[in-house]
Amino acid sequence: MGGSCGTGAKGHKDYDQEAAAGGYRDSVVAARRVQSAQESGTKKRPSSGARNTVNNMALTRDFNHTVVARVRRDPKFARALLDESATLFLNGEPEAARLLLRELVNATVGFETLAQMTDKPAKSLHRMLSRSGNPSMDNLAAIFDAVRHRLKVGLKAQTVKAA
Repeated sequence: MGGSCGTGAKGHKDYDQEAAAGGYRDSVVAARRVQSAQESGTKKRPSSGARNTVNNMALTRDFNHTVVARVRRDPKFARALLDESATLFLNGEPEAARLLLRELVNATVGFETLAQMTDKPAKSLHRMLSRSGNPSMDNLAAIFDAVRHRLKVGLKAQTVKAA
């Protein structure tokens, strides 16, 4: 996983370190939200103050490895990440949803296998799930389907009364 995540590859002319760091922080926020919800048994979102605290934390590469390890040893966590990613998309937060889904793809299917499953180039899939990605509904459905199959789960959407 390591250097393969982010908005560009090191040495590439379009590499934007600030954007990559921002995407990394967004993934941290989404993963912490899922982990907190699992620990408390709810799907409560952190306050904006909590988000600012996370956004100012020091960046480390260990986060990606931690997510991969947790997903591989804890199927409930993997399912919660998939659920949170779908929920983020449906609730109008596509950027955070794409970044979280990218982490989940890295931890489960991998982009090369996903490319074979979706008949799309791995590089295109990386771009689709980047901070500025814009996957079509068909591509997004194919990505969710591949991860869903790997986790051996289904997805079910439901409406809830807004707060």
